[in-house]
Amino acid sequence: MMVLISFIQKMEKSATSEILAKSVGTNPVVIRQMMSMLRRAGLIETRSGVSGIRLGKEEKEITLLDIYKAVQQDAGAPLFDFHTNPNPNCFVGGNIKEAMEKPLADAQRAMEQSLAEYSLKDIAGYIDKKVHL
Repeated sequence: MMVLISFIQKMEKSATSEILAKSVGTNPVVIRQMMSMLRRAGLIETRSGVSGIRLGKEEKEITLLDIYKAVQQDAGAPLFDFHTNPNPNCFVGGNIKEAMEKPLADAQRAMEQSLAEYSLKDIAGYIDKKVHL
């Protein structure tokens, strides 16, 4: 969605939730919910009464980690979660959460470090090259 906003902005056109929804294959209401989160994070800009969405920063300044964090429903929620009520009397259920905490925390850190290395400009550039071969 952010990449599409970037391309539409470069074409000096107006990106709307309806256009974005068609590209993403979802309902415009879902797009507007995501836009609200992206706007709160300062990644996009919208104006009341004016159609269109613009990037809130330069493409190179927006990392994939910024986008990931902006659209997380619960900012502190881990990527991986456990059942809330495993059976404590089961030798697996009683120990699985503790056994998996470190490996999954390491995986989360690795994913976030990787996302931080890529910008919106990187992704848009890749797509631009594929489309304009």
